Amino acid sequence: MGLNLTRSVLPAWLARLACSTALLCLAGGISLPAYAQTGDALVGNVKTDPNAQLLLESDELVYDINAKTISAVGGVQIDYDGNRLVARKVTYDQNTGRLKAEGKVEIVEKDGNRIYAENLDVTDDFKEGFVNALRVEAADNTRFAAESAERIGGELTTFNNGIYTACEPCRAKPERAPLWQVRAQKIIWNGKKKTIRFERGRFEMFGMPLAFLPAFEIADPTVKRKSGFLMPSYRHETELGSGVTIPYFWALAPNYDLTLQGTYYTQQGFLGEAEWRHRLANGQYTIKLAGIDQQDPGAFSDSDEVDQNNTTRGMIGTTGAFNINPRWTYGWSVLAQSDKAFAYRYGIADYDNYYITDQVYLRGLHDRNYFDLSLYRFHVQEGWEDSNPSSSEQKQPWVLPSLDYAYTPTQSVAGGELNFNLNLQALHRDKFDGNFSGVDRTGYIAGIEGDDGRITGEAEWKRSFITPSGLVITPLLALRGDGMYVDSNTDGVTRSDAFRPMATAGLETKWPILFTAANSTHVLEPTAQLFVRNNESYPGEMPNEDAQSFVFDASNLFERDKFSGYDRVEGGTRANLGLRYSGTFNNGWGLNGIAGQSFQLGGLNSFASPDFVNAGAESGLESARSDYVAMIGANKGAFNITTGGRFDKDDFEVKRATVATTTSGKYGSVYVKYAFIAAQETYGFPDDRQEVTVGGQAKLTPNWRLLGSGTYDLVSSTLVKRTAALAYDDECFTYSMYYTQEQPVTVNNVEGDKTSTFGFNISFRTLWGIGKPVDIGGI
Repeated sequence: MGLNLTRSVLPAWLARLACSTALLCLAGGISLPAYAQTGDALVGNVKTDPNAQLLLESDELVYDINAKTISAVGGVQIDYDGNRLVARKVTYDQNTGRLKAEGKVEIVEKDGNRIYAENLDVTDDFKEGFVNALRVEAADNTRFAAESAERIGGELTTFNNGIYTACEPCRAKPERAPLWQVRAQKIIWNGKKKTIRFERGRFEMFGMPLAFLPAFEIADPTVKRKSGFLMPSYRHETELGSGVTIPYFWALAPNYDLTLQGTYYTQQGFLGEAEWRHRLANGQYTIKLAGIDQQDPGAFSDSDEVDQNNTTRGMIGTTGAFNINPRWTYGWSVLAQSDKAFAYRYGIADYDNYYITDQVYLRGLHDRNYFDLSLYRFHVQEGWEDSNPSSSEQKQPWVLPSLDYAYTPTQSVAGGELNFNLNLQALHRDKFDGNFSGVDRTGYIAGIEGDDGRITGEAEWKRSFITPSGLVITPLLALRGDGMYVDSNTDGVTRSDAFRPMATAGLETKWPILFTAANSTHVLEPTAQLFVRNNESYPGEMPNEDAQSFVFDASNLFERDKFSGYDRVEGGTRANLGLRYSGTFNNGWGLNGIAGQSFQLGGLNSFASPDFVNAGAESGLESARSDYVAMIGANKGAFNITTGGRFDKDDFEVKRATVATTTSGKYGSVYVKYAFIAAQETYGFPDDRQEVTVGGQAKLTPNWRLLGSGTYDLVSSTLVKRTAALAYDDECFTYSMYYTQEQPVTVNNVEGDKTSTFGFNISFRTLWGIGKPVDIGGI
């Protein structure tokens, strides 16, 4: 028989049945949606849809008037608001106010949790109760079991002989112990304090006890944040000694907290840290502090001048990100410390990178329009004092500010697209920067001492026309102006201000041609561009801060301005000619490629003009006819290979080449990278440079992996870097160990120091983890 009842006519005893899932779900340590009821619930305030219907199905429905009991007997199934209770018999005793479910009780929640028990016996207010032979399978693939569970006083629930694990049972032998589990004689849940206490417990792996735990307490899983001690960690460094970190998390409110942690290093003493986190309605911010009074500064090496010369050291760092409205955001990331290497030396989380960037920003984004106003400061957490010639901290600029604004009107202009761009930057540098990783470059000025700035405004219009034969013709007009200033005594800077105009009239034509064959489709697209411009003004007379990096290859062959930043602008009349190709084959292969050449037809060649960092020199564009550039790639499924290069315009000698390929399959993955750069004496490299990197991973079993990578310098015959790792991972446990060795390439007969690193990671899902996961680039 079946009953389909709405909430308004739902008998009280049936409402109690719906609430029975709360007891069992709590026993599993699961946070669940609770159910509408009168009286106390086991897990918070239980609520469901007040309009939900209850469907009861059973072989019989027995109402004993004398005993005042109501029973659903035989194949009982109760569905309520997406949750299901199945049992052989369900009885409600109106005299005692107790609810009993008997015989292979199973509850399936709408969020995927499954609870199994042999029987259930609770009072109708859920303050007292008993569950026998409990087993829970949560939606997050965690499992909990207990011989019995008892609820007393409406606050304490005791689970007897309980087991918890996040591991799946062995499919072939379900009776076998999981990889790990926590077993406790008593597990006591305190509904008032929101804690779970394990008594007389032990941690087991493969059924063998590894650690006996007389008593420990964790936060109730229904509580996302709970004050208490976190997992300790260990660190060792020669100069610091061995250190154990003990953190304490203090949940002050639902939206803010404080984490305190202390580390005692055997060599340097006590390091204290504190982090404040606060989430507001429109964003969040953090503040971190750390400090130490070093016991033995002399333990550091002579190259670590900052570490030796500072005894009391500390830092304060803060981050923030806030929404003004759906379009506008602002935020910051700022570090201030007693000396420039403290956070890096002591591994302060989030501030321990060798290079740190301070930033304060305001950003806006709407449709195709973008605004970014940022202030930057760059830190180098080096060991040299500022007075040391090797120091580079003071060579880093303050950017006060950097502004980018892009605007594209929604309506077309003269049938075409109009774009506006504005860029502004103002920089201050305390010390002249003329170094480049120890390479001697005559006249090289990476950054001037003092102040410099620039404001750039540009407008571009273009429109495409398609002829009946398929020829695509795109005329283009652009107008740009740069206002620049310099306040510096740096040698080589000859001007204090300048205005640089640039007007461009351009035309692009391309003709896509489609070829089809029985088993393939091909598209050839001959492309030609012509840009007529005035000459670039004041090349080599003003600083170049943001256009220092320049590589001419197939990716920028058809760019109107090939420089990477605004401090340089391409002038003169230039033509770009090339061919694009793409092909698809029925067997799954795909091909793509591009090849071409560029020609300086008139005016001043910007790439042959002087520059503080030699941008454009030996680029392949410094002559009237450029070198050839090409790229071709092929792919099928997980396999991909790409190769490209630049070739001498006269004899096709290779000037620059790259090859990269990756593939993966059932038994693992592999990647290979090769790079070649011909000698560039202008940049301080009199010899060719070439290296190859090989890496990959092999699946030894479904869970075990062997990983490795190596980079070999073919010119110096040096194994620059090698990494090997062994890893195991499954649904509940992760283990990895790795070894890395780096040997810098010798520069100017100076051999760099070889460094070796060993690390490991162990992680028990939902419990704890220690160490750093394996990270091998390319995999």
